[in-house]
Amino acid sequence: MRGERTRCCRRPRRCLGQGQRAVLLAFAEELVMKAKVVEDADVVTYVVVCDPGDEAVAALAEFARAERLEAAQITGVGGFERATVGWFDRAARQFRHIPVDQQCEVLSLVGDVAEGQDGPSLNIHVVLGLPDGTTRGGHLIDGPVFPTLEAIVTETPAQLRRVMRPDLGVALIDLDRSES
Repeated sequence: MRGERTRCCRRPRRCLGQGQRAVLLAFAEELVMKAKVVEDADVVTYVVVCDPGDEAVAALAEFARAERLEAAQITGVGGFERATVGWFDRAARQFRHIPVDQQCEVLSLVGDVAEGQDGPSLNIHVVLGLPDGTTRGGHLIDGPVFPTLEAIVTETPAQLRRVMRPDLGVALIDLDRSES
């Protein structure tokens, strides 16, 4: 991540202090993805730009961890060298993997970040455009970026908690355990 944060976060619950911040920035410089705060009001908006070869889900998850995001919305456009999307099979209680074994355009990427048991949890869906004009879509499992992925990440004021629902086999936002 070759980006910058123009100033320390105004939220004490997220403030790292100079020592921890220096360690985090040193780690972040090793990543290929770039990110920049574009609005720093009560709601922070970031632009995250992934380079060719970055794995989109891993890069966005690492960004969410690095920024200590507890609740955010994600939108984006770009492309992948190939991708895997998922369709949630209700009976099996797991995602069926749908491989897209060719270069594809990210026509739409929408999702959210919520606090999970192990930190930020991403739920991202995409619609992918194929060379013949057809589309594939579903839950984004993985996608090596090509030529770019440009994501807008907007922090939301509420802390959203994602909780595993054993009856469904998937973690969902639980509003009763979320804060506003």
